[in-house]
Amino acid sequence: MVSATATNFKDWRESARVLLRAGISPVEVTWTEGFQQPLFESLTAPDAQPPTVPRKFLELAETVASHRDANRWGLLYDVLYRIVHGERNLLEIEVDPSVRALLLMQKEVQRDIHQMHAFVRFRKIAADDGERFVAWYRPDHYILERAAPFFVERFAAMRWAILTPHASALWDGREISFGPGVPRSEAPPEDQLDDLWRTYYKSVFNPARLNLEAMRTEMPVRRWAALPESRAIGELVQDAQSRVDRMIANAPTSAAPFVPRTRDLSVLREAARICEGCDLFRCATQAVFGEGPATARLVLVGEQPGDQEDRAGRPFVGPAGEVLNRALREAGVPRDDLYVTNAVKHFKFEERGKRRIHQTPSGAEVSACRPWVETELEVIRPRLIVCLGATAALSIFGRVVRVTRERGRFFPHPLGGEVTPTIHPSAILRIPEPDRADAEYGLLVRDLRTAWERIAL
Repeated sequence: MVSATATNFKDWRESARVLLRAGISPVEVTWTEGFQQPLFESLTAPDAQPPTVPRKFLELAETVASHRDANRWGLLYDVLYRIVHGERNLLEIEVDPSVRALLLMQKEVQRDIHQMHAFVRFRKIAADDGERFVAWYRPDHYILERAAPFFVERFAAMRWAILTPHASALWDGREISFGPGVPRSEAPPEDQLDDLWRTYYKSVFNPARLNLEAMRTEMPVRRWAALPESRAIGELVQDAQSRVDRMIANAPTSAAPFVPRTRDLSVLREAARICEGCDLFRCATQAVFGEGPATARLVLVGEQPGDQEDRAGRPFVGPAGEVLNRALREAGVPRDDLYVTNAVKHFKFEERGKRRIHQTPSGAEVSACRPWVETELEVIRPRLIVCLGATAALSIFGRVVRVTRERGRFFPHPLGGEVTPTIHPSAILRIPEPDRADAEYGLLVRDLRTAWERIAL
């Protein structure tokens, strides 16, 4: 028998390579947790090349390496050995016991990372060199290094630390470093940010979408102790039905009462979170406000958020956004210089099983949301507005517009100098014929290029 040790994916991979070169089968290896030591030099063939394995297996192994189960190393080597020795399609056989176990571990790690992204709560602490933010969290697996890049991107301007029993991560504003774990007793106590979390949770809680089973699935009860907003859940659930009744009785028909008198886009964005100007807010996850500089010369107005935009809270980040970004690049238009928004700020959809299928907003819903778009345009005062699709055109023109007939034409507009319509990127995705879809995409690129050149004159 040969003893092998590993504490992370890199350790395991180095040991596995040596074992494979030496022809050691899985039944001859005993794997244990620990730091890699050079125990296999005598087994290594100096001129041997490492075996090639499918990328899918390497991705699986990297994820499973973060699992807490000590048997993961042996299972990984078992599957690797069989792949290298002729079973190239082994990962496709999901009923295989080893493959099934690894796929389950992969799913559990991915789920744990998702929960960490959702449930980490920072607390502010005072330091001699300024503010810092610290969070303590207990993940189920060794996922901190895999989860950390999300926080670097989301909180790049903050100096923060995430403490877990197994490891800790520190971001100083320039680079991230990792250190040993920290017990809960060394984490900072509750502060005023906890009250803010509770206030925010109450403001976004939608009683019309209350589903206790789904809530327990997405927010497991064992995580509640670390979530300051969990203290508000009982009160909100108890009052849910009466809040629904009040909302129905007092439902407004316009967003105007919710639009503050300000020229600050960040204030408007926060105010949109609690807009109840039409019924769409009842089922949507959140309002999706516009994004871009207040000095933008060109504004793109779409129809409404899609499924991914509704979840992310940002416009044009889903499939239609990918088409738009590609078209902007080909047209030579930098998206960072644009302001991108939607005529309707909440996602309208029909649920079909687990899917949410887009539905076109009604004229009344477009009209109810128009105060938000008009206020955005009043603040930005662009030189040109491009309406992406018929719904956006209805909002900006105030009338039904035939996009295919009016595209390429420019009309005066009191809030944006000029306005022109073109096709919505999502419409291209719905065209089944590749040649026709390519032709429409080419026209979209042409329209965007023309708009950009027009404001450069």
